[in-house]
Amino acid sequence: MAMSILVIGATGTIGKEVIKQLTTLGIPVRALVHSPEKAASIAGPGVEAVIGDLGKPETIEAAMHGITKVFLNSPSDLQKVAWESNVIQSAKRAGITHIVKISALGVSPDSPLGIARQHAQIQQELSESGIAYTVLQPHSFMQNLLANASTIVPNAVFYAPMRDGKIGIVDARDIAAVAVAALTESGHENQIYVITGPEALSYSDLAEKFSKVLGKPVTYVNVPPEAARQAMVASGMPEWLADDLLGLMGVFAAGQAAIVTNTVAEVTHKQPISFEQFVIDYQARFRA
Repeated sequence: MAMSILVIGATGTIGKEVIKQLTTLGIPVRALVHSPEKAASIAGPGVEAVIGDLGKPETIEAAMHGITKVFLNSPSDLQKVAWESNVIQSAKRAGITHIVKISALGVSPDSPLGIARQHAQIQQELSESGIAYTVLQPHSFMQNLLANASTIVPNAVFYAPMRDGKIGIVDARDIAAVAVAALTESGHENQIYVITGPEALSYSDLAEKFSKVLGKPVTYVNVPPEAARQAMVASGMPEWLADDLLGLMGVFAAGQAAIVTNTVAEVTHKQPISFEQFVIDYQARFRA
C-alpha cells in the first residue's frame, strides 16, 4: 500500500508545516479539520481536507479510511485526553500502523501542570495501544515570539515573566521536520524524542538577537507573573490554561529548562535553525 498520512491539527503552527513538508516530498496528505472554513484555508495540491470532530469517533474513523499513518496534535483543551484517546482507539480499529504525537517537554503523571499530566496519560495509552508510535516532546516554539511583534514593531520592546532563565527554544519548522522523518522513514518506531533548538537562550539573549537582525535596540522587560496572567486571561485564554502556562514559565524562569539536545540533527541530518535565523526569516512580521 502506498503511504498515506492523516494530519490531525492541520491548521496549527506545526501541522501546517508538516503538510508543507510532506507535500514537498510528493506525499499525499489528508487533513482533518472541524469546519468548511478551515478546510478552505488549507486546500492545495496534494492536500485532501475532510471535516471531522475529535469528540465524535465515527468521524475520525471515516477520515482514516485508506490511511496508514497519523500525525496527532490536538489543541490545548480540558477534553484533550478524551479527544486523543478517541484518535488512538479509532486508529486501532482502522489498522493504522504508526502514530506520531506532539507532546511536551517534561510530561509526568505527577506534574503540577495539567497539560503535562494530560500528555502523560495520552502517552501511556499510546504506548499500550499496540500501534507503533513516535512521541515528540518539543521545547518552547520560536514562533510563539511572533505574538510579541505587536509591541516590538511600534515600541521595540517585549514582555514576559521569564527573568533570566535560559530555554532551548526551537523553531516549529524543525519540530515538523522531525515529525516528517518519523512519518516517512523507518527506525523511529516506539521512540520518544526531546526536541530543542541549538542553544539555550534567555529572553535578554533573544532581545540582543532581535536588535542585531532588525538594526535597532530591542528591549526585553521582565513582568510579574500575575501581570502576565491577567494579560493572558484578558486576551480570552481560559483561566486553567493561563495558570498552566504561567507554571511552565515559572519553570523556565527558574532556569530549570536550559536543556539542549541533538535530536534535530540526528533525525533530520540538518542543523537546527538558530533564533537569529528565525528572526531573519520572519523579519517582515517584526518590521511591519
